[in-house]
Amino acid sequence: MSEEMVISLAEKGVMVTLLVCGPLLLIALVVGVIVSVFQAATQIQEQTLAFIPKIVAVLLGLILLGPWMLSHMLSYTKEIFTNLTQYIG
Repeated sequence: MSEEMVISLAEKGVMVTLLVCGPLLLIALVVGVIVSVFQAATQIQEQTLAFIPKIVAVLLGLILLGPWMLSHMLSYTKEIFTNLTQYIG
């Protein structure tokens, strides 16, 4: 297994991780900014108001994007297991 192959494998792993986690993090960011603007406009400083909408939004995002995320993770895993003999040998 050459150095280039290890770097390529690590690069693909990082890209799959970013691709899978990115949409959920973006949803949490957008909801967090909206809640922060709402809190600043109404001067409500309740801590749970910041967390509960983000949790609900990420859960809904996970429900909607879950099959897509799973398919990407499965294809990456299948690619690793398919080429396992090439990585070892």
